[in-house]
Amino acid sequence: MEAMNTSFPHVTIRGPEETNGNAAELEDFKRCVDEMFTKVDELEEQLNKVEQFYSISSKKQLNTSKGSSIMKDRDKEKQIACFKKRQQDASHREAAAARRMQELIRQFGTILRQITQHKWAGPFMQPVDVVGLGLHDYYEVIEKPMDFSTVKKKMEAKDGTGYKNVREICADVRLIFKNAMKYNDERDDVHVMAKTLLAKFEEKWLQLLPKVDEEGKRRKEEEAEAHFDTQLAQEAAHAKMARDLSAELDEVDTHLEQLREMVLQKSRFILIS
Repeated sequence: MEAMNTSFPHVTIRGPEETNGNAAELEDFKRCVDEMFTKVDELEEQLNKVEQFYSISSKKQLNTSKGSSIMKDRDKEKQIACFKKRQQDASHREAAAARRMQELIRQFGTILRQITQHKWAGPFMQPVDVVGLGLHDYYEVIEKPMDFSTVKKKMEAKDGTGYKNVREICADVRLIFKNAMKYNDERDDVHVMAKTLLAKFEEKWLQLLPKVDEEGKRRKEEEAEAHFDTQLAQEAAHAKMARDLSAELDEVDTHLEQLREMVLQKSRFILIS
């Protein structure tokens, strides 16, 4: 959030007896007024930002469920207090989530070992040798080739190219067998082997699925909480900007009053002269 740094020209009120060079001083007044208007324009720009933020926030609130009500100020204060506590605990939550996901991946790895150690797993362990087997139309039929060695590399990747969650691994394992079933005739041995291993995999996956669903639900709740925290932080920042604007506008009023008094004094002095 941009910090406002509004500085006003120093204004000294002099009596008529101290005034010399009316033309020059009137030029000074003009300069002060011009600077004041510049500052007012800057404040209006900041005010527009605040109004735009609260306008968008109001629309979002209207788009939520009809049964929900706008949060009361005291409730919001409690939420902000909780938000600060959650911010302090954020790194711990992320570490805990990473540990839970690693545990799910470890359990999934056990399933993979059971499948890959099956006597029929051989054809699916490495990428299909398209050239060696003379499968000239393979890439026309299969859009995304997959095999267990590729799955293993992605599971072990440390450069950010690996799997984000267990469901992504599951999808690739299914793809291995579905590719084989799609390319090979259902009476072909490879098709039968793929279909059999896929059924065994699905059976074992169903045993792990409740834990995967529970973790997914927990992550969604944490993401929703993080999104809400971001909104609270934005509201707090714009509330501070609104308070700063109020103080700046009060200062503008003070300086405008000083300029008005100076103009009145100068006018009286010129009339008397």
